[in-house]
Amino acid sequence: MTKPLALTMGEPSGIGPDLVLSLWQQGAHLNLPPFTVFGCAETLALRAAMLGIDVPITPVDKHAISHADSTGIPVINLPVAKPDCCGSLQAENGAAVIEFIDQAVAGVINGDFSGLVTCPIHKKNLYEAGFTHPGHTEYLATLATRYTGQSHMPIMMIASDSLRTVPITIHIPINEVPGQLNGDLIKATIRICHSQMTARFGIAKPRIAVAGLNPHAGEDGAMGHEEQTIISPALDELRNEGLDIQGPLPADTLFHARARATYDVAVCMYHDQALIPAKTLAFDEGVNVTLGLPFVRTSPDHGTALDIAGKNTARPDSLINAIRMAHAMTAKAKP
Repeated sequence: MTKPLALTMGEPSGIGPDLVLSLWQQGAHLNLPPFTVFGCAETLALRAAMLGIDVPITPVDKHAISHADSTGIPVINLPVAKPDCCGSLQAENGAAVIEFIDQAVAGVINGDFSGLVTCPIHKKNLYEAGFTHPGHTEYLATLATRYTGQSHMPIMMIASDSLRTVPITIHIPINEVPGQLNGDLIKATIRICHSQMTARFGIAKPRIAVAGLNPHAGEDGAMGHEEQTIISPALDELRNEGLDIQGPLPADTLFHARARATYDVAVCMYHDQALIPAKTLAFDEGVNVTLGLPFVRTSPDHGTALDIAGKNTARPDSLINAIRMAHAMTAKAKP
């Protein structure tokens, strides 16, 4: 039988529970692959009552091969301190949210689950529970190292049917980007991107377009020198290794339809350079994919949305796509 995906419920106060319940509410027409939820069964039941959704919540053993269907939602029950917390952060629940992630990753590493899909967490709330990592992705890398004994460099990809983008620098102020860019970081990011596009997406020879940092990719030094001194030398070295790379290219002409047809993934120098085009083209459908881990991980490309939790307005499109993409990636994964 197909192993289920592990789906973490995310922040109990946010829309994670709404989205999980919506998957069941929309029924069999979604034709989703099997998944099991790591979360709080009571929170899900309370949210279902709030939303008027009559859905059985079924506690299961983590080794069970079961998934959401007409009989209900299978949940590996990890209770939170305050299950009735819709829209209002509760610091007491932070430890359980971390446990959702810990248990799900352990299950994937142990081979009980095929891959990991994570609903959004609220980092500030976790910090109050003692969370010391910059974000979700960095914590997953720490867990991967803990369970495998090997270090891992995760990189973020935002993916949809329209575009895949990877930022080299992520959550840092824009004025720190030039100082953080260096040839080793660029090469390491692109090598991981290349290998994972083959291993996880089944593309034998990925075509990688790389954006410059400055307007017009520096225009031969007239608008900045990073392209000449940092980016181009790194790309030349990668081309010598046999990678199919274009760039550095002006970012302002990199994302129109004709340009997108010439590459499989665009690697960008900073957060907004990668995420603005990705979210413009597929705001509700985009998926956050973590590359560089020893397992498949996807997530909806949005936050916890506390303001709409429990109001029956949260759109599940990104979570649906995250589940489908994780399943497709596990099917194509190579050792």
